[in-house]
Amino acid sequence: MKVRKAVIPAAGLGTRMLPATKTIPKEMLPLVDKPVIQYIIEEAVESGIEDILIVTNRAKSAMDDYFDYHPELEERLLASGKEKEAEIVRKVADLANIFYVRQRETRGLGHAVWRAKRFVGDEPFAVLLGDDVMFSEKPVLGQLIEAAEKYGCSAIGTQKVDDSVISKYSSLKVSPLEERVFSVTDMNEKPAPEEKFSNYAILGRYVLTPAVFEILENTAPGHGGEIQLTDGLRELCRIEKMLGVDFVGRRYDTGNLTGFLEATIDYSLLHPETSEWLREFIKYKAAML
Repeated sequence: MKVRKAVIPAAGLGTRMLPATKTIPKEMLPLVDKPVIQYIIEEAVESGIEDILIVTNRAKSAMDDYFDYHPELEERLLASGKEKEAEIVRKVADLANIFYVRQRETRGLGHAVWRAKRFVGDEPFAVLLGDDVMFSEKPVLGQLIEAAEKYGCSAIGTQKVDDSVISKYSSLKVSPLEERVFSVTDMNEKPAPEEKFSNYAILGRYVLTPAVFEILENTAPGHGGEIQLTDGLRELCRIEKMLGVDFVGRRYDTGNLTGFLEATIDYSLLHPETSEWLREFIKYKAAML
């Protein structure tokens, strides 16, 4: 089992980040000096992924343009002696083999993943949600791929969350296999605390077998009237072995305002051009309060 392909669902309407996302895809909002989706693609590449499919909609052509060459801009930068900037612009377009398909209707995450069926074929593949940025020493997706390839099955990224927020996620029924790796036998979407299987929630990263496509094709709309990926995965774990990987890393939900701001502050504190300035600015603002 070798995982070479990845799918990034990025067809959502970005309603949690309006009005900014009325015309700008939420995945293209700048996180310090790069758009959110670039961090996700870089994680996939660092995990050994070769081909990436981004599932978009009719309003998100900016992503296609961003990961393409821009000869006019590069020529202008080189003519101005800005070789470093020209190199950065070119490098963005050479990150990976990136392909696109549109989700013509907003029918849920499960439907968006199903749209990747022809791209994936009969191979195992990764799914990285387009607004979940992961900060980790070892790529989170790489941690999942390592476990999936070892056991020859699907793997889901998970961490424990509090009862107060479990209803925002999908809860997993798990039993331990080894350190930070569990067997998954059931799950439910956005449960009330008394309905949860555990406090282990699905958090934005997956490695799946192609058997999921036939399941999703026959999955009825669920929570919110949409085809839920969790419903398809629930059926998948009943017919195939599935792992939960308690990954080491920090997840940022950049699809909402507080998560986006939290990620912006943390990444700014790590960036060599902004870290010192921001630390001094924070001290200055704190002294004024």
